[in-house]
Amino acid sequence: MSHKPADNFSSVMVKGSNRLHIMNMMRHLLVPNKKVQTALTEIIKYDWLSKGHRIFSSEDGNNRLIPISVSADINLPKPLSDFEIVFSEGKPNEIIDTDWWNYLENLVGEDTVIENKELWPSSHEFFGDMMIVRIDDSIEQYTTKIAQAKLLSHPFIRLILSDGGVMGELRIRDLKVIGARKDSELYFDNIPVELTNTKVSVKESGRYISCDPNVAYYSTKLQTERLETLRFAKELRYELNRPLAVCDPFCGVGPALSTLIAEEDLVGNILASDLNSSAVELLFENLMRWDKREYPTKSEKLHQYYDDRIVGLADATKLSQNPKYTGKWDLVLVNLPHRTIEFLPKLIPLLNRSNISLIRGRVIVAESDIPSVNEKINQILPPIAADKQKPELKIKRDYSSALRLCSFEAWIDKDIT
Repeated sequence: MSHKPADNFSSVMVKGSNRLHIMNMMRHLLVPNKKVQTALTEIIKYDWLSKGHRIFSSEDGNNRLIPISVSADINLPKPLSDFEIVFSEGKPNEIIDTDWWNYLENLVGEDTVIENKELWPSSHEFFGDMMIVRIDDSIEQYTTKIAQAKLLSHPFIRLILSDGGVMGELRIRDLKVIGARKDSELYFDNIPVELTNTKVSVKESGRYISCDPNVAYYSTKLQTERLETLRFAKELRYELNRPLAVCDPFCGVGPALSTLIAEEDLVGNILASDLNSSAVELLFENLMRWDKREYPTKSEKLHQYYDDRIVGLADATKLSQNPKYTGKWDLVLVNLPHRTIEFLPKLIPLLNRSNISLIRGRVIVAESDIPSVNEKINQILPPIAADKQKPELKIKRDYSSALRLCSFEAWIDKDIT
């Protein structure tokens, strides 16, 4: 079945929505009021203005915060580099948001919208020309109408997928195609196969990342976390006065490495592994682009392809059983938030304890459990460097109504024994 967009949707606002608030921290350019137009002209020239978010005033009223797209370079060119970059919660563009609600209301009726007001998927995630949404089970019967409203309000989107959550040990999203577009035609049943390809190239921080959310986990919403990891890596690089040896044992398609490799003279040796063969295949493709060197085109077991690159399929919890990998790494990334605490003891032996080293991890936890989890992290870890703060979970965003996605960094003191 195909549908052509209707020409005469009325404009009706949704009343009294109490939808779950999901934090979305993102980069903004802090620009004095008098220079907003100049900065905006430059941002638009590079197509770096974040779609779906709006410019808003700073608390003191003297500046505007301009939302920057995830595709924008890490280091912005002049004159944009003259302005401060701040991380703030993105504010939705009410015009686009209103379009979605207007289309939805015309498709399902005002009473239905109000009756289920907190359940509608007003937020979404973009992957190139795809959009991923989460649809509550209680409104599943409106899936086609939701997809239609999303496609009508976002004309650049080719494919809409519903997200049933992350499944299994490999953290693969349970995705289902619910709508597609080809030119002016919208499809919701018998969707042409050529429209359902989920492998795309996403531009993040100025670098292209090949990804396929249908076979390997990747989220554009974690860009802020990756930029924060970059900041800590630079701090460690300054302390050690040499390029870092980085171990990313849950690397997926490699987005954290993309950000680190892009920084000149920051990273030396890399160990990048994952248990998902599809993720490793995409990782090889990405490394060929970033490193400009040859890698396999299919997934292979962990192997040292170059003096400074150990890459491939491996179980992160077993790396410390191989003496070739232990005691070698200045920075260890732990990107498995549901099981970070469980796996942390098996990753500590990977650290280079001859100098200060850093563990950067993410944890999903109930907010009420944060104090006890902080205590457990500090019990597991070796001594913390004397001039560094004890690791504590910092809430980064809501994961669900009950759980929070948090991050921590642990500066491990060198072992003098």
